[in-house]
Amino acid sequence: MKTKGSVIKKSSKALAIAKASDTPQKMLTEVELELMSILWRLGEGSVNDVIRELPEGRDLAYTSVSTILRILEQKSIVAARKEGRGHVYVPALRKSLYEKQSVKNMMEKVFDGRPVAMVNTLVKHLLDSQGLDPRELAEIGALITSAAKLSNGNNEGQS
Repeated sequence: MKTKGSVIKKSSKALAIAKASDTPQKMLTEVELELMSILWRLGEGSVNDVIRELPEGRDLAYTSVSTILRILEQKSIVAARKEGRGHVYVPALRKSLYEKQSVKNMMEKVFDGRPVAMVNTLVKHLLDSQGLDPRELAEIGALITSAAKLSNGNNEGQS
């Protein structure tokens, strides 16, 4: 919620948010991702808002959450605006972009850049450990069919 006097904190890093948010250089740490997941869900939040959304039993001190959010701000992952005596943090990195970066990172580092190996492992794991209901299997099948049609359509135009 913006107040009349709220201002996004400006710094040379904050000015580069748009560029940085499109190309995250490094993966988030586990606790950074935990806090970002909360901010993505909330849209924005203060330190206290983030602490309230932590899972039951996950006790992080106010100063720890504040420090991590400031680090994320320095990395241009979040932007901050002053509100009253505190700050409100807003994700500058879109969740969808971070998801793409995470998948790409996993494929390159774990599966040696082989997407088929990654998909095979992922689907086998989901089938073995989670179980997929018929609707979910149909959804995966539809994605593959759609991708195959697009691929065939692109190949036909290049003949």
